[in-house]
Amino acid sequence: MAWTLHADQVPDLARGAAVLGTGGGGDPHIGALLASQALTEHGTVEVVGIDEVPSDARVVMVAMMGAPTVMVEKLPSLDEVVTTVRALEPFLDGPVTHIACAEVGGVNSTIPVVAAAALGLPLVDGDAMGRAFPELQMVLPTLAGVAASPMAFADDKGNTGVLTTIDNAWAERIARVACVEMGCSVMVALFPQAGAQLSQTMVAGSLSKAAAIGRTIAAARDANEDPVARAVDQLAGRELFAGKVVDIERATTTGFARGRARIEGELGGMELSFQNEHLLAQADGVVLATTPDLIIVLEHDSGEPITTEGLRYGQRVRVIAAPSDERWHSAEGLALVGPRYFGYDMDAHRFDGAREVA
Repeated sequence: MAWTLHADQVPDLARGAAVLGTGGGGDPHIGALLASQALTEHGTVEVVGIDEVPSDARVVMVAMMGAPTVMVEKLPSLDEVVTTVRALEPFLDGPVTHIACAEVGGVNSTIPVVAAAALGLPLVDGDAMGRAFPELQMVLPTLAGVAASPMAFADDKGNTGVLTTIDNAWAERIARVACVEMGCSVMVALFPQAGAQLSQTMVAGSLSKAAAIGRTIAAARDANEDPVARAVDQLAGRELFAGKVVDIERATTTGFARGRARIEGELGGMELSFQNEHLLAQADGVVLATTPDLIIVLEHDSGEPITTEGLRYGQRVRVIAAPSDERWHSAEGLALVGPRYFGYDMDAHRFDGAREVA
């Protein structure tokens, strides 16, 4: 069902998207500021369900590509977002009719809001992951055989480019090099497709879900309830661990924020490993959750999501897990986003909601 996105709804959307973003997708606060600015300047955005998009619609995904840590100091602008879409249109059969999210994580749930508002286009209520992943080929369209290119990119200096590649892995490789050279952060418009393809290539209703999660956390705080417990219920997830961050290692390399965090609690310790997003959670050497399922860090009392670049020594946090879209647990999905792709010598652990908190 279609709904209208107003500026005052952006904080809830950004908060919920940061939860689903599993620590990645960029700073939700910056994304919220950009989206609020765009909605204030250009008016509200119509958000339409996947089944409401005409079969012959030309849908393009818009996102920020790069290391989330860079965006804190290298703020994107409305012009970059619009420029990217306009650079892509000459390579399509006609003008773009709908904007979509590549991932429902952090800033990449709100950058498409900026594009939709500035261009006066409807926004699809869905995304291509159901969470966030670090590389551009790690989307359901890849599993469905949809090409990332032609793909446009633009930076803050006015540089633009359009790629046509032989497959989506090559689109990632070439665009990542360009991204690093352009300051480790660029805007991209990619995966052009027809409306008829969306049922195969998108997770339906993810923007509505993100907004609902954000509202749930805020409402729980207002009612003096436990916002983390409410978020766990909303996600059909479970709490893995609670404790204090005692060590954090993080570096921006090859366009990614890579690192690990150590959390200690009453019953032992947990280690999180991440590449933009959390990929592996281990408690005293026992693997509790892995990609592609969601590993999420929330502030202990407020329930506010904490991104991988926002993790700091001394923070009191709670780590929760939630199931990913089932398509990611197919053999093809695990080859694309499972632990072995990221260098961990283990099979993926399928989410088990019955386990108790460590």
